Amino acid sequence: MTAFALISLMFLLMVRVSDPLLPRAVFGVLNTVLYFPSGAVYPQQGFPGWMQAIAVADPFTYAVHAFKCLLLKNTGFAAITSDLTFLLIFSVIAMSAATALFKRTL
Repeated sequence: MTAFALISLMFLLMVRVSDPLLPRAVFGVLNTVLYFPSGAVYPQQGFPGWMQAIAVADPFTYAVHAFKCLLLKNTGFAAITSDLTFLLIFSVIAMSAATALFKRTL
């Protein structure tokens, strides 16, 4: 689900891009911007308000929470259903928007 969420996000961002060099730059910056608010490096409780707002919409946040629950807390899949649900809903919305924006030409 994490991979599908990130692929659908990247597809949404790059659906109308014509320059082949732009995706590299955007992916590098976006990877950094989404990685740090996810809580993988530092606990989210210590973040400033603007970074906590980014973390709420960040798919990495839910992936990191699910991985921490499964690996560190030794919980089952019942504990990560909310994370998987968010990732699924995020993926469907992003992929639907990207499909609607896709250029249909021959």
